[in-house]
Amino acid sequence: MNHPVADALSDFSSRFLQAWCDAGQGFPRSEDLVGLESPCVEHDSGYEVTWKPVKREPQGNLAGVEKGIELRLHEDIKVFYGVQFSGDMAASFRGLEFELLQVFSEEDELRLQENILGHLVMQRRLKLKPTVFIGALDAEDKVISICNLTGQVILETLGKDIRDVLAADIETFLQELQPVVRGC
Repeated sequence: MNHPVADALSDFSSRFLQAWCDAGQGFPRSEDLVGLESPCVEHDSGYEVTWKPVKREPQGNLAGVEKGIELRLHEDIKVFYGVQFSGDMAASFRGLEFELLQVFSEEDELRLQENILGHLVMQRRLKLKPTVFIGALDAEDKVISICNLTGQVILETLGKDIRDVLAADIETFLQELQPVVRGC
């Protein structure tokens, strides 16, 4: 798929893999992914999984979320979560470190859709503008999200109307991201 978000995500994924290689670590690895099936798994030792992002064919979709909440999601959100299978990738944006969330497998996509749906239902109840999270921080009350109305990438305080704009769109955000290499 030729889409600016797909290209920017692919570029960041390549830079992420290169950072692991440059650090002498080989492929990214995680203890949390042991035993999970995914097209991006390179090796599962039973103690840790090495993986690499792989293009997804056909592209995934979030139609279940759209139907469940009766809301059309911003195209950038659908592309971001639909174009590849990958483990979550540690990243830094202007000094803010977080995990860039990804879809690891078809099964993981179902879990993600349930979580997005729950997030959107909570926002609707609180009368907040709809967002979809794309990044998890150590601070459990904060996430990096895409505003469904504007496409802006924001730092959001969950359950509150506290939102700081980080980038005008996800393409710009991904282009500015720096990979972070963390061991298991």
